[in-house]
Amino acid sequence: MLSEARDIAGAFVAARRSGTALTQFPGRPPQDLASAYAVQDCALSLWEREVGGWKVGRIKPPSDAVLGADRLVGPAFSDTILMATAEPCRLQTFRNGFAAAEAEFMLRLAPQPGPLPATPDAAMDWIDEVRIGIEIASSPYPRINADGPCVTIADHGNNAGLLLGQIVERDRWDRLEEVEVSLAIDGRIAGRATTATMLDGPFGAARFLIGNLLSRGIALKPGWWISSGAITGVHEVSPGSQVTASFSGIGSVEALIG
Repeated sequence: MLSEARDIAGAFVAARRSGTALTQFPGRPPQDLASAYAVQDCALSLWEREVGGWKVGRIKPPSDAVLGADRLVGPAFSDTILMATAEPCRLQTFRNGFAAAEAEFMLRLAPQPGPLPATPDAAMDWIDEVRIGIEIASSPYPRINADGPCVTIADHGNNAGLLLGQIVERDRWDRLEEVEVSLAIDGRIAGRATTATMLDGPFGAARFLIGNLLSRGIALKPGWWISSGAITGVHEVSPGSQVTASFSGIGSVEALIG
């Protein structure tokens, strides 16, 4: 019911505004995608913050078959999207909640006229810039990932910010799967992989996001950043952690977790 979605959304927005952890899910957890996105949409209507992009995450088996989707999305607010500097940028998380860092390719949306992209290659034409980066996945609810994809969707897709690093040159876009990516926490490698492990890759994530937003009646905005999915995994962090995401042949980006 819409009133139930509003109540859940209100509790999450209040917790995010105050930085207060939630010891339990604030209501009856959604059991399907429609109910989960209804909560997310209600939360967006409660904020007076500009959306600057969207994160795309994986729905793993067997939940993907049950829910009918292999990815999920959540908003990233403009004031939580930062450009990397020479010194590690501080990215805030929710204390006593859930917090993780993910190495990702960040894609800037450039909507095109005509039919929606049906393939990753077609989605490439809807992107005008690619950068390396880090997504901070954080929620005031510590079980946000453990309780499944619908709960993740309900709280802003478990996003708390994006850090944008160096530009990836256009002639490398169709060879991103060749780029070895690693993520280190306090100097120790936590994960290493390539986008070859990511379903149909970053541009497949962009294709999915475009379809998802339009199906929800959300008009596409040029310049939105797409955090295209964790490459090396979802690595839990805590305040004080230093995170380094390295992309072979391109560069690295560093964050200090607050």
